[in-house]
Amino acid sequence: MSIKFSANEIRYIALFENMTGAMVKDCIIDDEHGKVTFVVKNGDMGLAIGKGGSSVSKVQRAVDKGIEIIELDEDPIQFIKNALSPAKLQSVKISQKQSGEKIAIVTADNTNKRIAIGKSGINIERAKLLADRQHNIDNIILK
Repeated sequence: MSIKFSANEIRYIALFENMTGAMVKDCIIDDEHGKVTFVVKNGDMGLAIGKGGSSVSKVQRAVDKGIEIIELDEDPIQFIKNALSPAKLQSVKISQKQSGEKIAIVTADNTNKRIAIGKSGINIERAKLLADRQHNIDNIILK
C-alpha cells in the first residue's frame, strides 16, 4: 500500500529529516490535538531523539506542535508494540478472518489498557491508522 502525503506532511518530513538525520517512513499531522507523529526507519530512533532529547526538542520548537516518534519494524507485532508504547502489552496476536480482514488482538492489564487507548482514544486510533498503512492490518482490538 502506497501512502500519499499532503504538502504539509511532506514539509514536516523534510524538516524532521534535515534537523535530525533520521529517515521518516510515515507522518501523521493531528491538528486537533496539536501533535505530529513520525514513523522513523528501524535503527534511526537514536538520531530522531538526539542526545538528551535535543533533536526532538529542536523539531518541536520549529513546528510548534507536540512530536511523537515511533520506530518502524518489519515485524507487525513489534511495530504495534512500538506504536502503543509506553503501554506495556502482555501479548499481541495477529489473525486473519475468513473475510480476509487482518486483525491484531492486543492484551494488556487495566492500567496499560488506559495508556494504550489514550485520552479520547487518540493513541489506539493512531496505532490503527499506522498499522493499516505499514502492515495492512485492518483493526486492533484491545482486550
